[in-house]
Amino acid sequence: MIFGVLYLATFVFSIAGVLLYNPVLHPAKFMAGAGGDTRVRLGAVCEVFLIIANVGTALVVYPIFRRRFEVLSLGYVTARLMECTFIAIGIVSYLAVVSLHQKTGGVAAGSLVNDARALVAVRNWTFVLGPGFVVGVGNGLILGYMMYRSGLMPRGLAILGLIAGLLICITGLGVVLDVISRGGTVQAIATIPEFIWELSLGIYPIVKGFKDSPILEVGVPTPGVGDVL
Repeated sequence: MIFGVLYLATFVFSIAGVLLYNPVLHPAKFMAGAGGDTRVRLGAVCEVFLIIANVGTALVVYPIFRRRFEVLSLGYVTARLMECTFIAIGIVSYLAVVSLHQKTGGVAAGSLVNDARALVAVRNWTFVLGPGFVVGVGNGLILGYMMYRSGLMPRGLAILGLIAGLLICITGLGVVLDVISRGGTVQAIATIPEFIWELSLGIYPIVKGFKDSPILEVGVPTPGVGDVL
């Protein structure tokens, strides 16, 4: 139940953050305007709660998964922490733009606008490397594999998670290598399976709970590193 609620919370806070951040996505207009600071700050608060929810999703299942996947369970926690690191860098970048905005007094000085554009560019790249790549490794490949092998969720959904993770990783690298455009049609389509997979991680445990599995039995011996795969 807690796992599912936390996953749904990641949806709520991430979507709210994107909507609230909209003014700062246009640095020149934002820097020349007189408002929007509070809205961006609220977006930052939402993403702080997103970080908390992200870490929580890993910590609540770590004691269960480590009984069977000692290395991979730690890898999932690490991937979540890395994703949150990129999110935190993005938060700081946007708040720095707000600080620059307060210096303009409604007059968009050229150098400050350029600084704001640079900070927004930094945030955009954190999104590419965090939600656009690390999520594919952690939520898709690692968590999908552990769910598949443990049987805690339907294996069809777990396979979807594996496919989704692979697509996220490939398109994320494609953006870095400038093979595909950031936020373009290809990347948008590739994120659909991940969206469905993560939504199922929120809804299924709340509605059905985890399926019966030997991994849920207390005292299950922890295998060696060689048994992880």
